[in-house]
Amino acid sequence: MNEAEAILMGLRVWAMIGAAVAAVFLTIGMDRIDEDAQGAYIFRPLLIPGVLVIWPLVLWRWYVYESGREVWGRRYDPPRRAHFAVGMILPAGIALIILVGLSLRQTWPADIAPVQLSASDEVSQ
Repeated sequence: MNEAEAILMGLRVWAMIGAAVAAVFLTIGMDRIDEDAQGAYIFRPLLIPGVLVIWPLVLWRWYVYESGREVWGRRYDPPRRAHFAVGMILPAGIALIILVGLSLRQTWPADIAPVQLSASDEVSQ
């Protein structure tokens, strides 16, 4: 098995697990964790692609809600704590990428003579 086949096999396995999680979560789990979603079945097919991709996060959040460990008031604390660090790292990273790109610029080979292309009216059809 080469690398491309291994990557495709991994993606297939990820999608199959995601499909199973989506089927169970969208039929059973959503009603248990969100009382506003009870009886609202029309929008659930729209969630299938997202659940296929982030199924580990869906399972973890479902577990947190079911176990009662969710503290609603502190729900967004981890992302808020990360905002300052991301706000400092992202501009520095962009500047670093630009500087590395400019320092690694390729130069034209000096030993190759330029070739003049023919004019467009001289081109034969």
